[in-house]
Amino acid sequence: MAQSNPPMIDGFTPSSPTLKEGFKGKFVRKVKENPFVPLGCLATAGALTYGLISFKQGKTRQSQLLMRARILAQGFTVAAIMVGVAMTAMKPRSPSR
Repeated sequence: MAQSNPPMIDGFTPSSPTLKEGFKGKFVRKVKENPFVPLGCLATAGALTYGLISFKQGKTRQSQLLMRARILAQGFTVAAIMVGVAMTAMKPRSPSR
């Protein structure tokens, strides 16, 4: 079976149709576009992990504070995603063909 090209979508042009982008390349590009999303994800994961460890050790006050910090970190991450989406939507589009 012959491999076919993906359909052309009006208003969407791939950055380089002949160059296949790997996971690492795509990850690096996305981090450069919006560095606050991975930062928020790391903060969320860190607060969750440390909060669960504190809970297991019986430090309920500290655990509760860390769970609240996790919620704040999640909110920061969602806000960063929304800002990135808005910036991408407002980016001037290059003329098609």
